[in-house]
Amino acid sequence: MNFAGKTVLITGASRGIGAAIAEAFAAENASVVVNYLQNVQAAEATVAACNAKGGNALAVQADVTDPVEARRLVAKTEDVFGKIDVLVHNAFAPFIFSAEQRKLFWDLDWDAFQAQIDGSVKAAHGMVQAVLPKMLERAEGTIITIATNLIANPLVPYHDNTTAKSALVGFSRNLAMELGPLGIRVNTVCPGLVYPTAASRHVKEKLKTSLIAQTPMRRIATPEDVAGPVLFLASSWARFMTGQTLYVDGGVIMR
Repeated sequence: MNFAGKTVLITGASRGIGAAIAEAFAAENASVVVNYLQNVQAAEATVAACNAKGGNALAVQADVTDPVEARRLVAKTEDVFGKIDVLVHNAFAPFIFSAEQRKLFWDLDWDAFQAQIDGSVKAAHGMVQAVLPKMLERAEGTIITIATNLIANPLVPYHDNTTAKSALVGFSRNLAMELGPLGIRVNTVCPGLVYPTAASRHVKEKLKTSLIAQTPMRRIATPEDVAGPVLFLASSWARFMTGQTLYVDGGVIMR
């Protein structure tokens, strides 16, 4: 794959999965915008890694749950690179994946659900509305959202996070149906547990061992494992794919 001449905007890209996706696109000669919320040092490190791999990267701070900030992020990207070919929506509200620390349903108020929905769906809504005008003008574009395989198998019932990610999949499929005739593809990648990331750092060894035993490929995903399928969906190799949910979990979910 070669993304020379393409601009990729990735939300939540300073660390973990987002950073791995940014670096993978950069290694294929893309121009990459690394969106971050607070950690400027991590974002700058990701930009440096992207540039070292042959890409042309830029870090832009924005809270993508705010539609005004989302539009500013998109406008900055278009000012610098002229267009956006690929939007990867990876950002989500802060969340700790820990079976021991999670709240049971009866201890969760609606605010917890709303925070996750805002981080996943509200942010996606604002970002897609911001990138669509220029994509529609060109009748071309790719949008990829990042969810979780827990939507299909809630092995640990993280009620608020998994509900929000399920909504994100529905959001993406509706977009795919509407935008397909207009030349824009929309797909979702659903990783299993990815380690190490900031969100997964509290997962206990006992749970990781159990997950490995249930995974046909007998290991846990790394951030780099998620990047490859994202690049595939963004490439011309996937030009006839839209509305799909691609599970990247070593075979835990088979459909």
